[in-house]
Amino acid sequence: MEPNKRGEVQVICLTAPETMLVQRCRRRDSAAFDEVVNRHKGRIHSYISRMLGGSEDAEDLTQEVFVRMYQSLDSFRSEASLNTWLFRIANNLCIDHFRRSKKHRAIAYSLDEPQTAGGDEGGAGREISDTAHEPYRALANLELSERLESAIGTLPDKLRAVLILHDVEDVPYDEIARIVGCPLGTVKSRLFNARVLLRQKLAGYLAE
Repeated sequence: MEPNKRGEVQVICLTAPETMLVQRCRRRDSAAFDEVVNRHKGRIHSYISRMLGGSEDAEDLTQEVFVRMYQSLDSFRSEASLNTWLFRIANNLCIDHFRRSKKHRAIAYSLDEPQTAGGDEGGAGREISDTAHEPYRALANLELSERLESAIGTLPDKLRAVLILHDVEDVPYDEIARIVGCPLGTVKSRLFNARVLLRQKLAGYLAE
């Protein structure tokens, strides 16, 4: 289990192989801990980097995620995925970072267009169709991407979190609910609201 900000216990469920890995970590097996880091660091770093808009603090926070995990090994029960637990720790650290800094931005990701090839690791892995033979269309896509970046950068942190988790990291709704600590309906509502806000901010440009 993992205590949340209010001291409430969050039940974390693990699969059988993960349970064995965590048990080894509990015995202070450094090889097991290294395996956890190697398995999950790329995706966790990707999420944090996107939440912080590519801030240099992303690497430090990623390391802190695994420090927190290691410190909490003796206090949680194995009842959900290790990936969900790590994302939850990462999300809480991002929230703390935002509260401290009060000044941040986010990298934008298209909700309707696929992610460009060669993007950050841990993304959705989708590719945009080749438009090299249509230079004006390619230029328009680049401009839209820049406007999306600006628009998503203005989203409230809670909306940005569910947007990145669902549309970029491809995390299921129920896992997102565990990660951000809110009901399933709230997750869907936040994602809907994030998309509505983006459409409003881009309405003028899309009309053109």
